[in-house]
Amino acid sequence: MLFLSSVLHGQVVTHRYVTLDNYRIPLAKKGAVIGRVIAVNDAKVARVKLIHDTSKLFNVSEDGVIRLRKGRALYAGKGGHAFGITLQISGKSYPFELVKDEFLTNKVIAHRGAWRKVGVMQNSIRSFQHAVELGCEGSEFDVWLSGDGVVVLSHDPHIGGLTVEESTAKDLYASTLSNGDPVPSLVEFITIATKQNKTKMVLEIKPSPTGKALALADSVISIVHRMKAQAYIEYISFDYAVLKRIRELDKSAKTAYLYGDKTVEELKKDGITGLDYDFYKYRKDTELVEKAKRLGLTTNVWTVNEEQELLKYLRSDVDMITTDEPELLLHLINQLK
Repeated sequence: MLFLSSVLHGQVVTHRYVTLDNYRIPLAKKGAVIGRVIAVNDAKVARVKLIHDTSKLFNVSEDGVIRLRKGRALYAGKGGHAFGITLQISGKSYPFELVKDEFLTNKVIAHRGAWRKVGVMQNSIRSFQHAVELGCEGSEFDVWLSGDGVVVLSHDPHIGGLTVEESTAKDLYASTLSNGDPVPSLVEFITIATKQNKTKMVLEIKPSPTGKALALADSVISIVHRMKAQAYIEYISFDYAVLKRIRELDKSAKTAYLYGDKTVEELKKDGITGLDYDFYKYRKDTELVEKAKRLGLTTNVWTVNEEQELLKYLRSDVDMITTDEPELLLHLINQLK
């Protein structure tokens, strides 16, 4: 499952990841089908064996279908939430982590985490943790590639007067955020975020003024797979080439485009799984959600902070609402119950 890149006749050859089409375990369903193996380069999956399963919960068919054992089911709030397995596929071993699906679906995506009301820094571990405490469906955050190739969290291209893409990770870590929060690496962030299974991560890969966006995408996917965090993460970007790259590397990755200059038909054709457009695009095209739904695309609207606008999108069929005011949005959701 490691990412490999080699040079053949002067050209870089990308080797995709072996993935699953789903990493989340359905609740309260005995013998439930969880997912199936997706092989690299569209090869047919064959000779799949389950060679490691400490929980003794799973069965895997030779053609790669993963399910709970007959008579076994998992339930909310009982036992652990993550279960490691190792599959042997055509003689090679691939580790995965399956996660009990207790993820929330209340539309609330905390923009850069939940930070405004509690005085923590956006794009920090604490802002993510507060989004979890609130009960948000997801928490959005942004990443850049440091000058020495480390993926770090930041919305802006500069941290404490340092240009992220020109600075070492060590120097960036030494520069605390404005309220004293440390600058987190993606590895540190994922380590904390995967200790729960209620709030997903919505990871934005920033466009690079120095042409590092695809290298950043490669590094991000490598980290996510190495940490076996696929169940927890969705990807967004303003850079269309980045999203296509992610889908090239990981055919089951959930991706959404931010810029808003593509039709739903273009997104579908290119394998992008959702759109994440600003609210002006939804105002301009009142049928945008319906068009996306017809093609099986997810929809997210950003960044909505005013009460009446939040209510409008709550009452619509949009899947997610990205906001700087997750507390307000959750309050409105409770009022509408």
